Amino acid sequence: MDLHTAGHRRGVVAAPHRAAAEAGHAILAEGGNALEAAIAMAAAIAAVYPHMNHIGGDGFFLVRQPNGRVHALMGAGRAGADACIDLYRDCGHDEIPGRGPLAALTAPGAVAAWMLALEAGKAQGGRLPLATLLDAAIRFAREGYVVTRSQARLTAEKLAELKDIPGFAATFLIDGKPPEVGALCRQPALAATLDHLASAGLEDFYRGDVGREIAADLKRIGSPVTRADLEGTDAVVAEPLSLTIDGGTLYNTPPPTQGLASLIILALFARLRVAEAESFDHVHGLIEATKRAFRVRDNVITDPDRLPAPPEQYLDGRFLDAEVAKIDRRRAAKYPLPNPPPQTGEGRVGRGHAGDTVWMGAADASGLVVSYIQSTYWEFGSGCVLPATGVLMQNRGASFSLDAKALNALAPGRRPFHTLNPALAVLHDGRVMAYGAMGGDGQPQTQAAIFTRHVLYRVPLADALARPRWLLGRTWGSAVTNLRMEDGLDGNVIDRLLAAGHEVEVLAERYSDTMGHAGAVILHRDGILEGGHDPRADGGAAGV
Repeated sequence: MDLHTAGHRRGVVAAPHRAAAEAGHAILAEGGNALEAAIAMAAAIAAVYPHMNHIGGDGFFLVRQPNGRVHALMGAGRAGADACIDLYRDCGHDEIPGRGPLAALTAPGAVAAWMLALEAGKAQGGRLPLATLLDAAIRFAREGYVVTRSQARLTAEKLAELKDIPGFAATFLIDGKPPEVGALCRQPALAATLDHLASAGLEDFYRGDVGREIAADLKRIGSPVTRADLEGTDAVVAEPLSLTIDGGTLYNTPPPTQGLASLIILALFARLRVAEAESFDHVHGLIEATKRAFRVRDNVITDPDRLPAPPEQYLDGRFLDAEVAKIDRRRAAKYPLPNPPPQTGEGRVGRGHAGDTVWMGAADASGLVVSYIQSTYWEFGSGCVLPATGVLMQNRGASFSLDAKALNALAPGRRPFHTLNPALAVLHDGRVMAYGAMGGDGQPQTQAAIFTRHVLYRVPLADALARPRWLLGRTWGSAVTNLRMEDGLDGNVIDRLLAAGHEVEVLAERYSDTMGHAGAVILHRDGILEGGHDPRADGGAAGV
């Protein structure tokens, strides 16, 4: 499996784990379309990369149809009927626990998003049976998968807080110890669940035998998610947020995701008219745009039913012109910016954890292009593995606030703030690019680095993904909010950033997990398909 592939005509996929990319490639080789390949990858990666995602998490698609229409499939699970502030206060909590049954407080939305994707795939000519799409995932879960470096490391690092969580040790430890790199692990209960869904249909996850077993296990361990919550779970088709700059039209997912922040960063940077890639102006400009974008994000993004203002108003040219005027081209603004906004609860990502996430992309010869992201929030989510089904439950609801006046306040039925945001761009030169990354606050920043390098400065895709990156704020396994940079960025640029007032920490690694895992797929005007994935991950790209 290569990190980069190009020159294909029928289809291309990219994923952060080779087994997932291989699963998507197999679907394309059987005549499946990009949406079918994405579903196969989403299932397979839950079986082989469980510290990053699982079917007990949430997921979001951006889909560009062959007719040019772009829509979002939003699989954001809601807080359970019993998930109220008083429950946590009565248990003596000042904030929602990050682990355990009380952290498993939102229904999983990813499988609901798969259901919409399956329907959309059929509407675009998809004919492969669900059993074929789930075959690789079932096989890896049943026969075993090889433990990656990141799973081994994170299991060891988080062992103290995970080992006593219901179901965790039996599923992810070997003889009571973290697995070594290269060990073979299995998820037999997950295999049985996926096998059942392959014949009964994905809806069974919520409203059938699987849903009944999930609900029973959740009740048994003390989660506030009920059978009725599962039965009422669905994903929704939504209009994406969009923005046009000189290079083309950019798309991202609407609230409750931070897609708005990703678009604002690129809109502000485009207005700076920076001429040279990898220069001080390039890096400084993106960092300063990020600070402005995150301020908007933290004031605005929450459950779409509770938005204080329409997100589109922050993509209006007048607002963006006023914001870019506040960026000093020579000096770093303080961060976080003064007069912080109301607490959204998302600051929880900085408690030594981050949005452990997978981004995957697929495109095919028909013009169907897919950007998909799936997550359990922290590594291994809540840590709760339900014994009857093997479902690892997310802890996305830990991002809620127990302050009833907060923007992201907990209440039954509410959708939490999401760092997840898959990106897609329709470029003026005829290319369609799906791209994305993992990494909490790092997701919008990594998207901006890749997009500006590849699209604005014409850096080849593989190089754009591999070049040194930076991160302002919180991400994978870190609570700090300074500016971290990978080793390898130009020393003169770093010196200028320091002189401008940036608090810079240069990491020892050339490829650091702190920077997240990114990827992209591209449909070119002439029908050639290209894909690439990050050398920081365990994945790659493949095409037919």
